[in-house]
Amino acid sequence: MQNALDKNLALLLADYQVLYQKLRNYHWNVKGPLFFSLHAKFEELYLITAERVDGLAERLAARGQRPPSTLAEHLQLARLAEDPEVPSAEGMVGRLVADLDVLVDHLREAVKVADQDGDSAAVNLLDGFADAEEQVSWMLRAFLG
Repeated sequence: MQNALDKNLALLLADYQVLYQKLRNYHWNVKGPLFFSLHAKFEELYLITAERVDGLAERLAARGQRPPSTLAEHLQLARLAEDPEVPSAEGMVGRLVADLDVLVDHLREAVKVADQDGDSAAVNLLDGFADAEEQVSWMLRAFLG
C-alpha cells in the first residue's frame, strides 16, 4: 500500500503528464504573430517536463512503487485538466500560468510530506521542481505584460 509520499509522487507524475501533453498541444497549434517565440518556448518546456516525469517515476520506483504508466492512469489521477480547446497564443500562456501555480502549490505540499517521511532525495527533487516552476510562471506572466 502506498504511503502519503508515494501517493503525492504518483499524483504529481500524473499532473506532469497532463502538462506535458498540453505543452505539446500548444506547441503544435500556436498561431499568429507570437508563433516563433511561443513555438520554441513550448518545445523547451515540454522537454523539461518530460525530464520531470522521468524523475518522478524513477523516485517512485526507487521507493519500491510501480509508477502510474498508462494515459488512463494519468488522467484518472491528475489534478490538472487537459485542454480540449485551442486557445489564442495569449490564452495558452495564461492557462499554463494557472496550471503552474496549481502545480507549485502541490509540489510545496509534497515537499512537506517528503520531509515528514524523511526522504531527502524526494525533498530535493520536489523543491527543485517547485523553484523552477515558480520561475517559469513568473516569466510567462512577464510575457503577458
